[in-house]
Amino acid sequence: MREENLILIDKNPDSVYVLHEKVERKFSLHSHKKGQLTYVQGGIAYVQIGDNTYVIPARHFIWIPARLNHVLQVRHTATAIRNLYFYSSDDGRNEFYGRMGIYPITSLLHEMIVFTEQWNGDIQPSDDGFSFVVAIKTILPQLGARHLPIVLPTTVNERIRPILNFLHNNIAQPLSLQSVSAHFGLSERTLSRLFQSTLSISFLQYLKQLRMVKAVEMMLQADLTLSQIAFATGYNSLSAFSNTFYQLTQMRPSEFEQAIL
Repeated sequence: MREENLILIDKNPDSVYVLHEKVERKFSLHSHKKGQLTYVQGGIAYVQIGDNTYVIPARHFIWIPARLNHVLQVRHTATAIRNLYFYSSDDGRNEFYGRMGIYPITSLLHEMIVFTEQWNGDIQPSDDGFSFVVAIKTILPQLGARHLPIVLPTTVNERIRPILNFLHNNIAQPLSLQSVSAHFGLSERTLSRLFQSTLSISFLQYLKQLRMVKAVEMMLQADLTLSQIAFATGYNSLSAFSNTFYQLTQMRPSEFEQAIL
C-alpha cells in the first residue's frame, strides 16, 4: 500500500493529491515530483533532509520542494498530519516553492486545510474542488515570511554518536565543552574539531539547538511551566532560556506556546 501511494501521488502531474492518512511517515527515504505541504495538526513531527533533522511542531506546516529527498518521522502516536501534494509546473513563479521551510499556520490556512477533509486522493483540474486547493498553493508565499529554523544536524559517524547520545540523555545538566570532553577522555580542542568536521557546527551551537528541540517537545507533550522547561533543558533562569529561544526562532517561548495551543 505504501509503494502504491507513492506511485499515485505522482501519477497525474497536473493534479493535487490529498492524503489525510498517516501514510507519508511510513515511507523510507523518497521524493515526489510534486511539491509537498505537510501540516502537523497536533503533536510533533520531524523531517530528515540530508544530514539535518528539522522539527515541525503542532500548528506548523512544512513545504518540501519537488524532487527533494526526505523522510517524515513521527515519534508520538497522538501526532496528526495532513498532506497535500501540488503540481510543480508553475513553481518557478515564486522562489518560495523552490526552498524547504517550516512555518506557523494561520487561521485562514488552517481552515482551508481542514476543509480538504472531504477529499482523499487525486483532485484533477476538471474536478469541482481543484480551484479551492489551487488557492491553498497560491497563498503560501504570503505566509512564508517567518521560517522556524529549529534543526539538528545528524551523522552516522561512530566516534561522535556516543557523545550525541550523552547530550540527549543529560540535557538538564550544566553541560559544557570542558565537562563533556573530560567525560569522554578527550581534549577540548579534539571535541571541538570533531563537531566541526562531522556536523559542520560548533559544540555549543549544537547544544543550544538540541536544548531548543527538547524544549519544543516538552511544550507539546508535557504539562510543564516555561520555568520548569527552562530548568529541564539546562538553563538556570527563565530569562536565559527565553533569550536563547528568541535568538533561534525570533519569538519568545510564551508567544510560541500560544501559537501551538
